[in-house]
Amino acid sequence: MCGCGEPHWGWGPHAPSSLLLLSLLCTAPLGLLGGETRQVSLEVIPSWPGLPQSLLHIRAVGPNSTLHYVWSSLGPPAVVLVATDTPHSVLNVSWSRLLSPEPDGGLRVLPEDSVQFSSALIFTRLLEFDGTNMLDVAAEPLRKPYPPYSLAEFSWNNITDSLDPASLSATFQGHPVNDPSGAFANGSLAFKVQAFSSSGRPAQPPRLLHTADTCQLEVALVGASPRGNHSLFGLEVVTVGQRPDCPSMREQHSIDDEYAPAVFQVDQLLWGSLPSGFMQWGPVAFSQKQRSRESALPCQASPLRPSLVYSLPQSPIVQAFFGSQSNFCSFNLTFGAPTGPGYWDQHYLSWSMLLGMGSPPVDALSPLILGIVAVALGAPGLLLLGGGLILLLRHKQHSEYQSIN
Repeated sequence: MCGCGEPHWGWGPHAPSSLLLLSLLCTAPLGLLGGETRQVSLEVIPSWPGLPQSLLHIRAVGPNSTLHYVWSSLGPPAVVLVATDTPHSVLNVSWSRLLSPEPDGGLRVLPEDSVQFSSALIFTRLLEFDGTNMLDVAAEPLRKPYPPYSLAEFSWNNITDSLDPASLSATFQGHPVNDPSGAFANGSLAFKVQAFSSSGRPAQPPRLLHTADTCQLEVALVGASPRGNHSLFGLEVVTVGQRPDCPSMREQHSIDDEYAPAVFQVDQLLWGSLPSGFMQWGPVAFSQKQRSRESALPCQASPLRPSLVYSLPQSPIVQAFFGSQSNFCSFNLTFGAPTGPGYWDQHYLSWSMLLGMGSPPVDALSPLILGIVAVALGAPGLLLLGGGLILLLRHKQHSEYQSIN
């Protein structure tokens, strides 16, 4: 419990109305997924006066469950995922604990016995490789020719400045606090988070199918000066959970190329058995804002490996929710190849992924593919039918022939 005079605020249907006025709440229409309707909202959780707003809460409420996504730029960018079996679960934040050296218990979802699944992702480092003569960066995930940028040492914007109620989105934008080389003098790294009220697809590739149970993250590196002529960039991603084993990583292949002109494969990171969570992305990034085949870059993921907590930049919200008894696994995502298009073309790089709880969305065959299959299977049938009619007509003509005596 909080001490006397300590800000200890809760967000949800049972929070006091005076506290709800402190948050910027964006509510979407009802979304339908798997027979369960969800009310999706996005809110900026107010911090102490004088501190930048750095906590974003996505809440998807159904008749029998609630999904919570808590995004933060306190320390490295991170997200905590929580699924509960009640529509009345609320997020509870104690800022005095969250900002202390021991933040355990500073972030909770109440009631605690309603939590069915919880995990987290931390984006710890921006990696930069020398792409010259590098044939397979995925085979050497630990090789870092240039010192990595620790995202815990970035300065991030006030999240309220980028809040967009119409699209249920907000952007964390940052640059290194110490930048002696001036690499980020005209550049920035942005994490755009977007919630969805219903099923659909984004306007640009890779057009992953989203639902009301998911949110999307788009990472964009813009304008930063590379330290090499053919630098390849990457992200170190850390998964957090209470299970002893690492999540599994799988590839899902599809013949449906109508929605993903540069991708025929979807990569997935899966936490345990259902109900659980997933991370889903196409193995492609883009070197131009207008995404196309010409600007598509390969995205390679290294295998997941257990990691020691002391070797990683720490996230206050992750420690506040999970405490010190957590297991960490990490992997690297690398964007681009030594040849072809790259970040060096326009000093632009973007990559997107979906994060969700429950079963990952599954692509159905598009009308285009179904039409092609129908034509391919129907043509032989039409030929057989036409041939049969011709033979039948010929047989009828012969049977009506009268001989002349």
